[in-house]
Amino acid sequence: MQLAFFSSQLLKTFLKFRRGNMPQHIYYSFIRLPLVIRILLIALMVIFLFGGLIHIIEPSSFPTFFDGIWWAVVTASTVGFGDFYPKSTAGRIVGIALIFTGAGFLSTYFISLATAAVTRQNDFLEGKIEYRGQNHIVVIGWNERSREIVNTLGGDGMNHSIALIDETLKSNPVPHNNVHFIQGRANRDDVLVKANIFDAQKVIITADQNKDELHADMNSILTLLAIKGLNRDVQCIVEILTSEQAANAKRAGADEIVQTNVLTSFVMINSVSSQELVTSFLDLLGQLDKRKLTFQPASEEVENKTFAELSAELMKEGILLLGVKRGEETLVNPPQPFRILQQDQLIVILG
Repeated sequence: MQLAFFSSQLLKTFLKFRRGNMPQHIYYSFIRLPLVIRILLIALMVIFLFGGLIHIIEPSSFPTFFDGIWWAVVTASTVGFGDFYPKSTAGRIVGIALIFTGAGFLSTYFISLATAAVTRQNDFLEGKIEYRGQNHIVVIGWNERSREIVNTLGGDGMNHSIALIDETLKSNPVPHNNVHFIQGRANRDDVLVKANIFDAQKVIITADQNKDELHADMNSILTLLAIKGLNRDVQCIVEILTSEQAANAKRAGADEIVQTNVLTSFVMINSVSSQELVTSFLDLLGQLDKRKLTFQPASEEVENKTFAELSAELMKEGILLLGVKRGEETLVNPPQPFRILQQDQLIVILG
């Protein structure tokens, strides 16, 4: 009789809720919750309901409410320790109902949890998850140059955090753990926000090899404008293919412009007249790729010294002084006498 009365009251309460007695905002808030959370809440409600019900029906076998909850959890999870079990017919009916309902909800919860984990992992590999790190380097475009950049920055002890943006890739092409892939067009604000452009340290924009040179440069400049519109302080290094677009890239806010075609033309032209010179030049580039070429700020001690004097002093320490960067001007082996100013940047090759 107690079971029948309790069931009828539960049904009446449920029907009242369905008619609108339950606050509408609570119902809609519950519907908006993620599926995994909703299933977990329903499973907990079922466990508490049957745990309390079995405590009411068989207080001798389940002395406390917690004993009923413990039995409901063990039964619904199909573990079945056997330390608590119903002895009456009504109690066993409750146990059967719990197995049919609670076990199903718990199984659905764990399946949904596993599905959500797999889905998030797939979303991460497919570039759908936003990057939450800071002081990272954003690399835009996937080609052989960006591959070399990512491999260099991500290895050899550098271990920079990298956000790679590309619209042609379907999944992360790099196995490094510190490379976060984002799929999409880099000139879109939502894609740049996913890459957390606000907290980025630097941005490297490579030319799109799927477009002709002019359209590739226009796309790079458009991407640069989108980046500077969101974060004007981030340092941007842009690859430009056509010389006439270099000025536009500078006006768009590029901090450094790399004209790869100029370097390629230099190598090819000099190959005609002197193969040995080009070979030595390429060997030098290969050695500089080991990150021995760097800038050093001019200290107070070297101020007003001539380039020749400072070069001789640094040579004793195994450092080769190549030139000086003064403002926007770069001077390699400047004419003598050339005196160093404190605001100068020294271009050196470390030993």
